[in-house]
Amino acid sequence: MPASVITPPGSALHDGVRESCDRIIQLLLLTLQKLVYNRPAPVLSDPPPRPVPFLDALRSHVRDLCVETLRLERKRFLWQHQLLGLLAVYSAPHCAAESLFFLLSLAGTAEELALAAQLYAVLGSCLPELLPAAAHTCVRQIQAGRLPEPQIAQLLHNLATVI
Repeated sequence: MPASVITPPGSALHDGVRESCDRIIQLLLLTLQKLVYNRPAPVLSDPPPRPVPFLDALRSHVRDLCVETLRLERKRFLWQHQLLGLLAVYSAPHCAAESLFFLLSLAGTAEELALAAQLYAVLGSCLPELLPAAAHTCVRQIQAGRLPEPQIAQLLHNLATVI
């Protein structure tokens, strides 16, 4: 078990502690979900919807969140994937397309690639223009020369696999 802030290396957590932490994280994610999905649709005459500072702060860390999600560690990747979906909806359309791009370009196994398909399945119903936006993000990143050749090859391989 990896060391964490709570336990020194080699120490094991009691199952009750794990279950309590799991419940707390699930409650936090449920609260975030309510904040994201209960936001009114923006109308010019209305004031802007109430911000969610935690998600605003996460916007600049989409790549890091995708990398951590792709590590597929225990339950952590499930929470991170859910958080990624909430962030994508909250910061749509840019963050949603960026999230799919990072998952598609960084996924190295079928299990990891499945996370991109799962994210699209969750987001596709509320973000109908997500697929063209994600494709545009992929092309823009390639044209800008921001990806090394092996990562471009991985992205194209993953796109071919998904399609």
